[in-house]
Formats: sequence, C-alpha cells, structure tokens
Amino acid sequence: MTEHQRSSTSRSSWSRRGLLAGVGAGLSLAAAGCLGDESASITPVSLDGERACDECGMIIEDHPGPVGQVHFEDDEPEGGRPGQFCSSTCTYTYRFDAADAGRSPLATFLTDYSLVEQEVFEEGDDTMFSSHVESDAFSRTTDLTVVARSEVVGAMGPELIPFGEESDVDAFVEAYGGEPMPAEEVERSTLEAL
Repeated sequence: MTEHQRSSTSRSSWSRRGLLAGVGAGLSLAAAGCLGDESASITPVSLDGERACDECGMIIEDHPGPVGQVHFEDDEPEGGRPGQFCSSTCTYTYRFDAADAGRSPLATFLTDYSLVEQEVFEEGDDTMFSSHVESDAFSRTTDLTVVARSEVVGAMGPELIPFGEESDVDAFVEAYGGEPMPAEEVERSTLEAL
C-alpha cells in the first residue's frame, strides 16, 4: 500500500460515530451512577488555548497526536482543574508519578480517535495524527484500546494511539502496524518499551 493510499484509507476508515459513542458513554455513565461510582459524574474539559502540559510544559493544542487529562480525588491540586497533557505518554507518566506520591486518580481521559475526524499527515519521516482538544473528543481509558509501537508518532515521539471502537483499532493496525492493548493495562514498562 502506498503512503497516499494509506493516508486516504485512514481518512475514510474512521467515520464519525459520535452519536453511537455518545449514547454508549451516556448509558455507561448512567449505569455507573446507579452503582454509586463517585467518578461517574466527572466529564472531560476542553484543553484549548494556551494550556501547558503538566508533565513537559509544551502548549497542548500546538502539537499533533492524542492528548489527555487526569481528574484526581484530592480536589485536583493543579489549581482547581484536572491534570492536562500534550500526549498519551505524558498523561500516563504523570498519573503513575502522582499515584506513587499517594494521589488517587478518579478518571483519566484520552483523545478517542473513533470520535473524531482526524487528519493524517507526514512531517519528515514521521506519520502523525491531528490533535483534538475539544471536550467531546475524549473518552475514559476504561473504554479505550491503545495501540503501541505503530508507525504513528505524537507530540513526544513514539505514542499510544487510543480508540473506542475495535473496528477502528483493527483498521489502524492494518494500516500502521502496532500492538493493541486495553488502555487500563498500560504500565510504566509499556511506556519504556515504546
């Protein structure tokens, strides 16, 4: 498959499934609320403007690839807002460090490339996905599969690319390679292996 074909396939392979994903997310949240899960009411925020990554300091919306946010139990000591990040790797690194320091993450969100119309572009030898910082572009890590060690890189280089739909994971792996895994199973060793 040529780069042009791959790029064209990528753009057409993932159509917007916002309505179905939104209904599914709403049902999940409703079920969690009925079960007494205090984190069920937490929703993602937009990461637009001059927001800097809490892990590396880069301006989030200025860089390609998935972005993330972590909401903490201890009243989000990042100034009354969730932790905000320019990449999946920064999101996980910060969350691991915070947990090691005794903080309790209540909800972690990453860009869900099944919900957005992403652009695929080349920068030098790198293949990248567009960044999406709007609040409705995020899904909880409990609902995502990430693909590690693909040809697609993000703001910090090798990246975990998240999807909410298994068919999108399969199409992405076919086009760009990589190894899928549940987003909740990512560990420090996963990041080190990137």
